[in-house]
Amino acid sequence: MSPTMLYALLFTAIGLEVAGTSALQMSQQFTRPLPTLAMILCYVASFYCLSHVLRTIPVGLTYAIWSGLGIVLISAVGYFFFRQTLDLAAIIGLGLIIAGVLVVNLFSNSISH
Repeated sequence: MSPTMLYALLFTAIGLEVAGTSALQMSQQFTRPLPTLAMILCYVASFYCLSHVLRTIPVGLTYAIWSGLGIVLISAVGYFFFRQTLDLAAIIGLGLIIAGVLVVNLFSNSISH
C-alpha cells in the first residue's frame, strides 16, 4: 500500500473515531437512537480502516498516532461545538501530544514512509 493511501486510511480512521465520539456525546447515554447508530457505524468504520493501517505500521505507533490526534481533535470539537472549556494545562498537554505525534512521524524509523 502506498504511503499516501496508508495515511489517508489512518486519517479517515481518526476522523471517524472523532465523529463517533461526538455522536456518543450527542446520544445522551444511548437514549437518542440516531446519534447512537451514528456512533456505532463510525466506530466500526474507524476500526476497519485502522485494521488496514496495521498491515504496515506497527500497532504501538499506529495507536499512538490514532489516539493522540483523536484526543486533540475531540478536545477541539468539545471546545467549539459542546462549549467545553480547556484550561492552560490542558492546552499545554494537547500541544505535547501534537509534538509527540510529529516526533514519531518525522524521526522514527519504525514507520515505513
